Amino acid sequence: MNIVWTWDVVRRIIEVLWLINIGFAIWTVFRTRRDIASTWAWLLVLSVFPVIGFIIYLFVGRKLSSDDIFTIRAEQEAFGKKLVERQQKRVRGHQLLVSSGKLARARQLISLSLSLDRALVTFNNKVHVFTDGHQLFDKLIDDINHAEKQVYVEFYTFYADDLGKRVLKALEAAAKRGVTVKVLYDLSGSRGTTYRFFAHLEELGGCAQPFNSKSNKRITTPRLNYHLHRKIVVIDQQIGYIGGFNIGGQYLGTAPKFGYWRDTHLRIVGQAAMMLMVRFGMDWNTTCRKTDKQRIDLTAPFKNFKVEQPTDEEDVAMQIVSSGPDNDNFAIRRGYESIISSARKYVYIQTPYLIPGEPILESLVIAARSGIDVRIMIPCMPDHPFVYRATEYYAKYLVNNGVKVYKYDNGFIHAKTMVSGNNLASVGSANQDYRSYRLNFEANAFAYSEQLTAELKAAFERDMEKSTLLTPEYFAKQSNWRKFKQYFSRLLSPIL
Repeated sequence: MNIVWTWDVVRRIIEVLWLINIGFAIWTVFRTRRDIASTWAWLLVLSVFPVIGFIIYLFVGRKLSSDDIFTIRAEQEAFGKKLVERQQKRVRGHQLLVSSGKLARARQLISLSLSLDRALVTFNNKVHVFTDGHQLFDKLIDDINHAEKQVYVEFYTFYADDLGKRVLKALEAAAKRGVTVKVLYDLSGSRGTTYRFFAHLEELGGCAQPFNSKSNKRITTPRLNYHLHRKIVVIDQQIGYIGGFNIGGQYLGTAPKFGYWRDTHLRIVGQAAMMLMVRFGMDWNTTCRKTDKQRIDLTAPFKNFKVEQPTDEEDVAMQIVSSGPDNDNFAIRRGYESIISSARKYVYIQTPYLIPGEPILESLVIAARSGIDVRIMIPCMPDHPFVYRATEYYAKYLVNNGVKVYKYDNGFIHAKTMVSGNNLASVGSANQDYRSYRLNFEANAFAYSEQLTAELKAAFERDMEKSTLLTPEYFAKQSNWRKFKQYFSRLLSPIL
């Protein structure tokens, strides 16, 4: 039988193939439970880009396996249950914080994080804020050089560049003198860093592992969309670091593309460092599984843990709060929502990516329309084009609804901070975007301190002097092509 290849025949074949593609797209997306926004975004990708869309989905769209989730959850269930229950009772009885009006919001946020993430409250913490990479890494390396028992390092990015080699050299020296050294890093975030980079460290007795990425499963079970985004260091269970800086030259401002790198990181001396050690331990044990002889005992830090301690004026009450794709509690995102929705005077936010989900977006609009001083600071340049265009879209929406959005002009701002009122602050790895809310493994410090909140607020106000306040007129002058890219990127925002 000879087929006459007319345009009508070709058109019908294309229609049939397109319908088959749509059918496979619907089956692929709906066979896994996910939120409505990301469901429609993936349907758009799979429908508009046949074949290519399925290849993209294979590597970045598939969810964690039930085995991975079970293992991660098992680690998280293994510690501190009785202590959490005791703290929950004392929060309800107003015994953890003084019962006064300005602390009501703090009690609410403490109770929320205890419920969602079992985030124990610690009180005897001395905190130093770093906003410059040179100062941060000089101090970090000095602390590693003085470590006596353990150094645990966990970063999204650990580049094998000059800064990476400086940090690695300090870790090797620590391992050589008998200190227990463990390193976790994200394979995708540490592009170019291979096992060979850590070979000498392991020869000296240290350990380095890519997070939850077994070599025999990288091809058969790709999960490129789920990243270890935490930036944590714990030294001797006494000193902890948490914030937005990664290990790489660009975080020192050496990359011409970005220029000066403005970020925020905390150095903590106190019991919150023990909570960071528990967070690291859960991630390490999840990665190395139950066959690894080097597992970390998660119960050890609690043998001498005191539920509460008297504080002086310099002490910072703090919770280490985590979130990730292994559960649906969204502890960090809901912590953000709590701070915004309970604000009475102001909320200041710094974030490199502004792609908020509907709950955060509407909370910001409601606060601004209610007379709350809501200010958000974003970068002046993209590091991911689609992400930045989506950021511009949401910035325009928020500006039109009364939020003050500032464009930081003195380089690249990568800080992930939120401050509000007299004593509420958050510093960590979680951005204001879907990825941090749902896809990445994140960790933030939620702090309850007038002194720390005032310091972070002052840093924001200094940054305003190097920023441009965006206006409706600013966005109106943009080209139609740029506006189209913003609208299109917004459609993809749930999967960016």
